[in-house]
Amino acid sequence: MKTTLTLATLVTTAAGAAMAQAPVLTVYVYDSFASEWGPGPQIEAGFEATCGCDVQFVAAGDGAALLSRVMLEGAQTQADVVVGLDNFLMERARETGLFAPHGVAMPADAPEGFSDDTFLPFDWGWFAFVGNADAPAPRSLAELAASDLTVVIQDPRSSTPGLGLALWVKAVYGAEAPAFWAALSDNILTVTPGWSEAYALFTEGEADAVLSYSTSPAYHILAEGDETKVAWAFDDGHLAQVEVAALVAGSDQPDLGAAFLAYLTGPEAQAVIPQTNWMFPVLMPADGLPDAFSQGGPFTPLALSPADAAAMRDQAVEDWRAALSQ
Repeated sequence: MKTTLTLATLVTTAAGAAMAQAPVLTVYVYDSFASEWGPGPQIEAGFEATCGCDVQFVAAGDGAALLSRVMLEGAQTQADVVVGLDNFLMERARETGLFAPHGVAMPADAPEGFSDDTFLPFDWGWFAFVGNADAPAPRSLAELAASDLTVVIQDPRSSTPGLGLALWVKAVYGAEAPAFWAALSDNILTVTPGWSEAYALFTEGEADAVLSYSTSPAYHILAEGDETKVAWAFDDGHLAQVEVAALVAGSDQPDLGAAFLAYLTGPEAQAVIPQTNWMFPVLMPADGLPDAFSQGGPFTPLALSPADAAAMRDQAVEDWRAALSQ
């Protein structure tokens, strides 16, 4: 028994020493990415099998909260890579000077027209309200506001879907956005800090609909065999969110960080994305996606460039805040 214990101790010590010598890559991500049902665990294991490194995911709230944390930490941040910003936060993130060029080839199936030397896309999807199939489906933002339906939305100051909705409303209504928010206010059950909390309230039956993505029903169909959730296609058009990852300029692991981004946008990690993150990949599998990903729609694009989003962001959020604080 004494010999067995000694051998076990030696093995444990050796394994610990090997792990201690392995380079550590610290990756800030949003909460659902790192969850046990998200893409994080599989991507972490897959990359560690190729890099001889220790990937440490740090969950930092939703996407907008993620950027706020990095900005607060500044040059002292422990992050080497940030995963989970989006096309509507890119310009704000760029202005910080905290991110470095990635040097990775643009993925073959990145959304049309998307190209950036600093922010690398890893998935994308249409913002949409998701409701129950047996409920009346509004055909526009105005019809939603005029209905008796209750919705859960996210805070645009901490959540990328929340910011997406604020920009969506501003893009459709312009100077009339405050009037729209006033009309929608009695439909809003609550505002949550992030997507996960909002979606949980919807699936628990607390509200008729939730701000999410056109691909969200695919989860219910493929993972649960539940076809009762649908994404509503609006005549107003829909904004596409492109989720991006970036290298932190002050990282002491720039080569390892770039290798991680190449892996994230390569075939192995991209095969994980659709049925864990429930978004469209930027590298489409050879056999395509299950039919569940084309449920609903068609979702008409509503164009909004990163630069235009940056220009209207503050006013869009203020319109939301002022109307909902009444």
